[in-house]
Amino acid sequence: MSQSQAQKKQEQDAYKKLAQKHQPKPPLLKNVIMAFLVGGAISAVGQAFINYFAARGMPPDKAGAPAAIVMVFLGALLTGLGVYDSIAKVGGAGAAVPITGYANSIVATAMEFKREGWIMGMSARMFQIAGPVIVYAVVSGVVVGLIRWFLAGVQ
Repeated sequence: MSQSQAQKKQEQDAYKKLAQKHQPKPPLLKNVIMAFLVGGAISAVGQAFINYFAARGMPPDKAGAPAAIVMVFLGALLTGLGVYDSIAKVGGAGAAVPITGYANSIVATAMEFKREGWIMGMSARMFQIAGPVIVYAVVSGVVVGLIRWFLAGVQ
């Protein structure tokens, strides 16, 4: 490295330190509380749907699947209407963690690339987000199934 490059690197490092020193600190406690409240509210809505399906005669252990479907639909709908972004601004990780956050990430990606067409735009870009999640879910299911099979075979 030449002397001018070394001097340039020192100046860049000094600038980074100065910028970090003057960067405002995020309101950590407020962010944590809002994430807890928003994530809890989303989860409470999901629990309300589970209770609704159970009250309609569905076994409580089976009511989670249709409730998850409704929550994914609501997450996608609110993203399409532009409401979920406002919720995410307030709730941060509290809006990203539940299943509605997954729906938001897929729909937002699809909407962003809508102008490129239905196939090469929306559909292809949507699976850039969904693909790894689906692969992880399938692989995790196989691993858990194998572990359960080995443990059941040992008994």
